[in-house]
Amino acid sequence: MKTKAVVFDAYGTLFDVNSAAEKCKDKIGAKWEGFSNFWRTTQLEYTWLRSLMKRHKDFWEITEESLDKSMKVFDINSNMKKDLLELYKVLSLYPEAKEVLENLKERSFKISILSNGTPALLNELIRSNNLNNFFDDLFSIEEVKIYKPDSKVYELPVKKYGIKPDQITFLSSNTWDVSGGGNYGYNAIWVNRNNTIFDNLDYHPNKEINNLTQLLDIIK
Repeated sequence: MKTKAVVFDAYGTLFDVNSAAEKCKDKIGAKWEGFSNFWRTTQLEYTWLRSLMKRHKDFWEITEESLDKSMKVFDINSNMKKDLLELYKVLSLYPEAKEVLENLKERSFKISILSNGTPALLNELIRSNNLNNFFDDLFSIEEVKIYKPDSKVYELPVKKYGIKPDQITFLSSNTWDVSGGGNYGYNAIWVNRNNTIFDNLDYHPNKEINNLTQLLDIIK
């Protein structure tokens, strides 16, 4: 089925989730990367647990609460909390992403983000990285009040564009997200930036890429 829409996950796919802590590594020290990975893992665990418990909080609240735990675990000065949260609002764009978005825009695909992030967080990421003219839609799980990989999330662009799931090419660096989208019916592509192993979740992507530039040789 010909692709009609290209849908990107935001965190870890377009935007570097480690860039907030990396910008503070002089203060955090050598443990900055372990701390950043723990923060991200805790953040994701909180989204899944809250979905299962039906105790929804938005992604910004979860980001702050997971940061609180991570700072205690890694014994990081609490005075750094404000700086880390502000930097999380303006995460760095992966270097190849803008050129890829420009190419897709020229080829007249629908381009959107489908993310756990709140609308305010997504808009700030777009603004701070000068991407205002690239996206047709920014889909947030706040529309359905449950986190990925619930099927209600993946249904959002299908409903908006009036197309079939397999007419959407979906990209994520998170294997559980690729599996969620793929099991829903997307043509899901894994952006394997860190040369890791795919999870066993009843779906394996037809395509695996190391960076977004490789998408341009795949999409038709």
